[in-house]
Amino acid sequence: METLKKPFVALTVIAIIVISLASVGPLVYKLITNPGIRTGGINAENAIPASTGVDGHWNLVPGSGANTTGVGFTFNEVLPGERKTTSGSTYDVTGFLDVDNGQLTAGEVVADATTIRTDIEKRDINVRQSILHTDEFPTATFQIRGPIDLTDIPEDGTVSTAEVPGVLTLHGTSRDVTPTLDVLRTGERVIVAGVLTVDRTDYNIYPPEFVAATIAEEGEINIRLVFEK
Repeated sequence: METLKKPFVALTVIAIIVISLASVGPLVYKLITNPGIRTGGINAENAIPASTGVDGHWNLVPGSGANTTGVGFTFNEVLPGERKTTSGSTYDVTGFLDVDNGQLTAGEVVADATTIRTDIEKRDINVRQSILHTDEFPTATFQIRGPIDLTDIPEDGTVSTAEVPGVLTLHGTSRDVTPTLDVLRTGERVIVAGVLTVDRTDYNIYPPEFVAATIAEEGEINIRLVFEK
């Protein structure tokens, strides 16, 4: 009888292990491979002609629907035997634009890096604490260097582009940048979106040695900003 019990016990243990791996496996796979939350571009599907002039003081607002305000990052990672892309975003963003006689004279955008999410809490904590060091550098800012001519931005609800020179401050380091951004005037809003390519080493951002993945030096700052007067 004792001899029969041993194979039964062994099979039971194996069954428990298999069931445990089946339940934990998808969670581990998601943690490793999930691409995160990316801030997208302008959705002009329901755009209408502008109903207000471009001049004035514009405040950054949350936006709505497919055009919500957000700022985030996208970087490629190389894991053992795999290459993937990871994105994170924050919707806690403030800012303004000042336009006078069709010229963008001043503007600033401030993103709260402490609320960046990739949709996996453990990864969020690692990004904030071990890579961006948000305890020391809680915000990322972009200050516009005007004047910038906006007279060619159409009023008919179509998307155009504009070069927007400014100073990007990230991880406590400031660099001059000139992204080309999409711009849409629709109703009482101005929506600005685009991708700014950055080298993380220019901003002294280095992953800690214990991180298994190798993070590419070149990545993106993804932005979508909604302004109203």
